[in-house]
Amino acid sequence: MSEDQVNENTETSTEESSSDIPSYVPEKFWNKDLNEVNVEELGASYKALEKRLGQRTEELAGSIREEVLADIKGQAPESYEIQLPELPDGVQIDVDPDQPLLQWWQETARSKGLSNEDFNKGIEAFVQNEISGLPDRESQINLLGENANQRIESADLWAKKNLTESSYEAISNLASTADGVRAIEEIMKLNKDAPIPSTETKIDVSLDPLDLRSMMNDERYWKDGAKDPAYIKKVTDLYEKYSSRKV
Repeated sequence: MSEDQVNENTETSTEESSSDIPSYVPEKFWNKDLNEVNVEELGASYKALEKRLGQRTEELAGSIREEVLADIKGQAPESYEIQLPELPDGVQIDVDPDQPLLQWWQETARSKGLSNEDFNKGIEAFVQNEISGLPDRESQINLLGENANQRIESADLWAKKNLTESSYEAISNLASTADGVRAIEEIMKLNKDAPIPSTETKIDVSLDPLDLRSMMNDERYWKDGAKDPAYIKKVTDLYEKYSSRKV
């Protein structure tokens, strides 16, 4: 056999061997010795590819999440302006900016990208919840009878005249219930002859012309035989203090 015939036979054998590989199988996964697919190499390659694709998907999803969160936070104002809803008559609610619940709500609203209007909807819900826990003013007034308003004002004024500001704040809620007013009235009777407090009281700190007018209506200020020099001096000093603040 000539050399040309040997070469020709070799090329023909190679072509036949290559033609045995299915078109859908990459040549690197074909076992030429066994003339079959190398399943182990194909499986290992598939798992490696699947792992790389999974990592890229997680990285892409994480990046998208970060962009979305940044965009949401960017829609929130730099700071929220607290706007209290309209309150019922006789109800006063103060919102402390340092209150933990309020700080939590501010951070939550900012993370959600809430507008100032939506933020204050949460404030309104908080206020309404506080109001729902307060005693009904009308029902408490009915329990005190016809002169209820006068009794409430007298109890409140007594507390202002005789208690320090911190003590007044602690006891002020008592005057919002009929039982509380009665309790203060009992204390008032027990302290009827007590001297004027020498410490700074609530009325000294927060002067109100209505309170001064009520103090002047006290018989210790105007009634002959009942006048109290110390009480008169107290009212006079408070009036002068109030007048100086108006100037």
